[in-house]
Amino acid sequence: MKQALTVIAICAVCISCNSKTDSYKKELNTEKEKFSYAIGKDIGVQLAEFKDELDLTAVYQGIQDTLSKKNTLLSAEEARQVQSVVFQRIQQKKMGEMQVTGEKNKKEAEEFLTKNKAEKGVMTTASGLQYIVVKEGTGPKPKAEDKVKVHYKGTLLDGKEFDSSYKRGEPAEFPVGGVIKGWSEALQLMPVGSKYKLFIPAALAYGDKGAGNVIPPNSMLVFEVELLNIVK
Repeated sequence: MKQALTVIAICAVCISCNSKTDSYKKELNTEKEKFSYAIGKDIGVQLAEFKDELDLTAVYQGIQDTLSKKNTLLSAEEARQVQSVVFQRIQQKKMGEMQVTGEKNKKEAEEFLTKNKAEKGVMTTASGLQYIVVKEGTGPKPKAEDKVKVHYKGTLLDGKEFDSSYKRGEPAEFPVGGVIKGWSEALQLMPVGSKYKLFIPAALAYGDKGAGNVIPPNSMLVFEVELLNIVK
């Protein structure tokens, strides 16, 4: 939270200064200007979650009063108390939004998987994993203790791509038993040289927690996976 407050403070100073001079940059000429703008972009990203709770004029006054060693309008204890209340409210709001998103994603995934199960070429395992064999290889199948080399692309149900080894320009290597359950199960079905399309329910992926800001709660994941080799 201290880092967040520092970010808010810096941003408030910058905004206040700009509002007084009314001289926003139209172009960046010096290294100092470019570096400052880059820092400003980072601050803007971090500030986003607090924007609805901020009065920037009051933030700037708090900074000025503290730096000039004036008597501040809030004691240290009062400041901590109000921060605690607001941070808790923000957290509760986020949890509520995550719950709504999770319920929506769960319903959409269930509807998709039910329909997809009947599609030609779709195989469904006992765990609920669905897959299509795009190309069947002729090599050995990896075991849970093996390490594999793969190319892959991952998308959400709406088609939004969240990861791709193709875009990075090199295959990925990892233990078969060290990835999400849906991947681990699928890899052990694939002979080397195969390419499968996977439809992984949230229960076999990141569940109702999701994964950071990349994968929302209860997200079904779609992967195209090429098993290139078993790494010795």
